[in-house]
Amino acid sequence: MRIVFMGTPDFAVPSLDILLQNGYDIVGVITATDKRAGRGNKLQQSAVKKYALEKGLNILQPKNLKNADFQAELAALKAELQVVVAFRMLPAAVFEMPPKGTINLHGSLLPQYRGAAPINWAVINGETESGVTTFFIEQKIDTGEIIYQAKVPIAETDTAGDLHDALQEVGAKLLLKTVNAIRDGNHPKTKQILEGEPKKAPKIFKEHCEINWQQPTETIYNFIRGMSPYPTAFAYLDGKSLKIFSSAKIIGEHDYEAGIWVSDGKTFLRAATTDGFIDLKEIQLQGKKRMMVDAFLRGYHLGDDCVKV
Repeated sequence: MRIVFMGTPDFAVPSLDILLQNGYDIVGVITATDKRAGRGNKLQQSAVKKYALEKGLNILQPKNLKNADFQAELAALKAELQVVVAFRMLPAAVFEMPPKGTINLHGSLLPQYRGAAPINWAVINGETESGVTTFFIEQKIDTGEIIYQAKVPIAETDTAGDLHDALQEVGAKLLLKTVNAIRDGNHPKTKQILEGEPKKAPKIFKEHCEINWQQPTETIYNFIRGMSPYPTAFAYLDGKSLKIFSSAKIIGEHDYEAGIWVSDGKTFLRAATTDGFIDLKEIQLQGKKRMMVDAFLRGYHLGDDCVKV
């Protein structure tokens, strides 16, 4: 089959790779335009573009998917199937173009966790299981007919990063199974039926990342896991932003107000919650490097924000 692949971040690379390794004809790779980032404000290529360049694939980077010239260039590729993994919403003129349709790999067990950040929200909400779904793209986001699904357990200590890495590997295998079935003309199609209240997965912005210490320990612990390593939960210490990449939870009564920092100044730094403490493990203070808490405390003098014990 002639396939056009659409994707941008690291999550999409194993899926593109597995299709190539199994002999599929990738006639075009559509990915995001290069963006300026980093200290030098240099142009950065997407992970998918870097991979596609290594493999000598035909790359298109449209700014506007509704552009007539782009759509003409896409049509000229004569793809039989389009595969989307972590890209963006497509106009109908694009996803209806190939005769075998356009399929998407999504990082949740649809119909739950529709949206841009399903991996983060599954961990934030304390789920013990997630998974991946392949489905045919329709006009409404993440609502098309399901082809296959695969489940992945979430351990109590897993971060969003851990789940991301597990899902991208399981997802690549599920995508290959899906494309093989479409090629052979024997793929299933199941309508999505949503029972009860939907669990949503909207995009997460920086203003959503600040920790609310007026919550139970378990809720905050899951929030930190679900934001790690990106976009990262944060709090304020001595007036500076403190990113928290990993922590442990301590459940139990105490006499501190929620949000108070407690430390021995050497080995631990904790924040009081409504029913315990969050014990920080790996952190990054504004203007400093990412490091473990004991290393941080060796080189930092805690101010009046913190109760010394």
